Amino acid sequence: MRDENALEQAKKLVAAAKKISALTGAGISVDSGIPDFRSEGGIWERFDPYEYGTYDSFLNDPSKFWTMGRELAKVMLKAKPNPAHIALAELEQTGKLLGVITQNIDNLHQAAGNTNVVELHGSYLRAHCMECKTDYVGEEVHQRVADGEIPPRCEKCGGVLKSEAVLFGEPMPEGPMARAVDICNDTDLMLVIGTSLSVYPAAFLPQLAKNSGAKVILINLEGANRDDVADVILMGKASDVVPRLFGSSE
Repeated sequence: MRDENALEQAKKLVAAAKKISALTGAGISVDSGIPDFRSEGGIWERFDPYEYGTYDSFLNDPSKFWTMGRELAKVMLKAKPNPAHIALAELEQTGKLLGVITQNIDNLHQAAGNTNVVELHGSYLRAHCMECKTDYVGEEVHQRVADGEIPPRCEKCGGVLKSEAVLFGEPMPEGPMARAVDICNDTDLMLVIGTSLSVYPAAFLPQLAKNSGAKVILINLEGANRDDVADVILMGKASDVVPRLFGSSE
């Protein structure tokens, strides 16, 4: 559905649902100052993903990734949740939100207040030592990178640190995907927000929810590759559209 009644139809679905889930992509964080990696001016326009963003390239020369990571850190350390993130956190407080499944690595859902966040691609704000496996959580490592320490090294053994963010060619962690599948099988309404549904296996999750009997609302600036799975399509910025789903009629 792509007409003027789409918002009202979506709000009715939200009101009727008892178990809501959300699948989010880069589009939900654009208004927090984090450009979509694939968009004009995004990371992949400035850094060749095959040179800077693959697991093999990291193993060969970790300074490549962390040179790109310095630019990421400058953006992510300043980013704050926008109204779309906040609306999902407020939805959780009503008891209707099963969880947020995200392709993002920016930690903004947690910063907004969501507690059940499934990070399919890891979190940029977690890192570990490739040698002794010591975990680093928070902004400290990335502040060091932003200040020019490339690559950052473990304070215990001197080994190179790797961000938890999943690189191209690196296996996705099995635990988060299993949790995402459980949510899809249990939800009766999935909000697909700010993703073009072009990256698999995440792109299959709305279909999985649909197969389990859920309704699907797709919210994106330019539609998606899987518009066919949606019951309602809302075109627009996530920060504008998502809060309106839970408010009074406009």
